[in-house]
Amino acid sequence: METLTLIRGGEVVLPHTVAAADLLVRGEVIAAILAPGEAVPNGARVIDASGCLVFPGVVDPHTHIQLDTGIYRTADDWEIGTRTAAFGGVTTVIDFATQFPGMTFEQALEARLAECAPAMIDYGLHMMVTELPRDLTEARRWLEDLRDRGVPSIKLYTTYRPNYYADDAALLHTFRAMPHDMLAMIHCENDALVTDATARLVEAGKTGWAYHGRARPPEAEVEAIRRVLYLAQVAGAAVYIVHNSTAESVQVIDAARRSGSHPPVYCETCPQYFWLDDSRYQAPNAEHFILQPPLRPVAWQVDLLAVWPVLSAVSTDHCDYTLAQKREFTEFTRTPGGLPGLETSFALTYTYGVHRAKERQQAGEPVRPIPLPELARLMSADPARLFGLFPRKGTLLPGSDADILIYDPAPEVVIRAEDQHTIAGYTPYEGIAVQGRVRTVLSRGEVLVDDGQFYGTPGRGRFLRGAPFAP
Repeated sequence: METLTLIRGGEVVLPHTVAAADLLVRGEVIAAILAPGEAVPNGARVIDASGCLVFPGVVDPHTHIQLDTGIYRTADDWEIGTRTAAFGGVTTVIDFATQFPGMTFEQALEARLAECAPAMIDYGLHMMVTELPRDLTEARRWLEDLRDRGVPSIKLYTTYRPNYYADDAALLHTFRAMPHDMLAMIHCENDALVTDATARLVEAGKTGWAYHGRARPPEAEVEAIRRVLYLAQVAGAAVYIVHNSTAESVQVIDAARRSGSHPPVYCETCPQYFWLDDSRYQAPNAEHFILQPPLRPVAWQVDLLAVWPVLSAVSTDHCDYTLAQKREFTEFTRTPGGLPGLETSFALTYTYGVHRAKERQQAGEPVRPIPLPELARLMSADPARLFGLFPRKGTLLPGSDADILIYDPAPEVVIRAEDQHTIAGYTPYEGIAVQGRVRTVLSRGEVLVDDGQFYGTPGRGRFLRGAPFAP
């Protein structure tokens, strides 16, 4: 007999409204949205959500759990990474299978799925593409086969020579080979500008962590985005620009979208880019903030409250390097780049985009807080839509998986490293006060987190085959 669960008394965040309602869960899926106070079905377990906001579980479309770059490896695994995610209200991650040199897509996918086996939440995968056949027909056949295996998205890089770097010819070839029902995610930084800036700093003996931001200037990101968008337009390819770290980057993407002549284009940003700026590189713990692209000067920063209508997602780009790994070398050129973020992303985005924005608005500032349905769009629905998981994931509608985040907005919580469940040993958000806490998390109707206790089991997570991309 299927288990019945009633989530009672909360404010339920639906696609276009917030409603005082109860959610009835039957087995693994949402069975009904009920008016408050309707009779409890016989035998139902009741979860009291009074005073809480009931969101769809977060769908993070950009994570790096158990990452192996060929140079660095994070010290986590899929059990650690997905447990960390659950504590943050994340019920689905979309990570990456890496096609290392000499591998077929099939080999890369099978190797990554074996690593994912201990996952405690559901997961999808993108493919990091490093090699494609030169013949356009054969290249398209490879990509179509990948799509048919449930991976409708690929990842390309305009930097990181020689590991992942794709020059303009490789980008254009890949875009031309892509079927129209696939989506290309692009890491955009002009490799020549980054290489030159880095070389000049090294020549001057300026290799400490304080110089990391100067080695990867914001102009490198903006230029690469403009170039990628042009090549995608030439080839008619749909693209998704990852981790936009500057306001101008988002403006360039918005202009392309508004032109009406560009193929579909989407963009994400991450909490680090609207919470933190490059002054952190002058701090004693600058190694905590080494990532690519780097934190930006205030004048270049992404303002979430200005750009949220343009965004398709708020992701994390989560990388769980340990402090020992971060501190092994003191040169920014040798320090692994990436920050832990899965456990803090929802609280940070809610605090910045909703709670603090309302306070600023009440104080007379001309800001527009993010409506709760739009927050759910950015952190759940649109990532699920773009990567072929909607409406199974990303929404609280009858028939959808019962992936549910119950968020208590009342307490103020100070983020501390000792309270985190990563193995990093630090958090880049140390000491930041957020409004609210993740109280209860359900994945397919099963309670994974409740009041700080974890109840999941390794291996319960399932691989999600993404449907082909549809604009």
